[in-house]
Amino acid sequence: MPDAGSRVVLAGASGLIGEALARSLRADGVAVTTLVRHAPTSPYEVQWLEDDAPLDPAVLAGATAVVGLNGASIGRFPWTARYKNTLVWSRITPTQVLARAVRELGTDAPAFVSASAVGYYGSVPGVPLDESSPRGESFLADLCGEWESAALAAGSEARVALLRTAPVVHRDGVLKPLLLLTRLGVSGPIGRGTQVWPWISLEDEVRAIRHVIDTDVAGPVNLTGPTRATANDLGFALAVQMNRPYIVRAPVWGMKLALGADATEALLTVDADVAPKVLEASGFEFSHPTVESAVTAALAD
Repeated sequence: MPDAGSRVVLAGASGLIGEALARSLRADGVAVTTLVRHAPTSPYEVQWLEDDAPLDPAVLAGATAVVGLNGASIGRFPWTARYKNTLVWSRITPTQVLARAVRELGTDAPAFVSASAVGYYGSVPGVPLDESSPRGESFLADLCGEWESAALAAGSEARVALLRTAPVVHRDGVLKPLLLLTRLGVSGPIGRGTQVWPWISLEDEVRAIRHVIDTDVAGPVNLTGPTRATANDLGFALAVQMNRPYIVRAPVWGMKLALGADATEALLTVDADVAPKVLEASGFEFSHPTVESAVTAALAD
């Protein structure tokens, strides 16, 4: 872990992952400077993204790493044309600003740990995927490609890691829309239900980000659980923990009508068997190696 007294600059600290990461770092004595869109309310905050103004590289100078986790929620529906623009702007613009500031520091630049998503791979049924697999074909895959390109503009003198994060198994993550349905006893297979869903627990997400900061990992790194799980595996695990039935099938046509085709295909009917090859090869060990253990931990929080 970074030594107590070291510093990490964090953009996107108000989100689920950002809040948990900042809390974890500070608990170990690491100073965290957060980049915020409002007037600073503490000496640990720096305002940015004001009227397209660049970020002063001095804000990053001396930090161990800068972590970019910005992005409007992909769990908000429907994905209208206007909201798609929000999804793009909220990821690309902050990443470009961070990359420019990192690049200007040259050889003194901190590591740049930039968010991406397993949506990069699109839907590839029956094909094992790792960091060497090609980009898929979907709105979300294209967005992830642009997002990563923006981060890589930080230049060759900086270590840049691209966090291809899976949906986080947490009450405020992928479980949020499923909890109410399960509680009401109307949960069940989404579409056929056998599609492979990448996943990761919040604890392992934070631990993995810290591992990337602390090691020499660079380039794409899949932040996803090590054990293959289907949509049914996750949904049934949730139903078992809540002692509720899992029988009511949600038809694909109904989801597309309610949520839109892009969101349904990117999040619910997507089939992507994504392995954390780089993470495991670098020595990372998971606290929650199965989706069942991740669901149990999420409901216990």
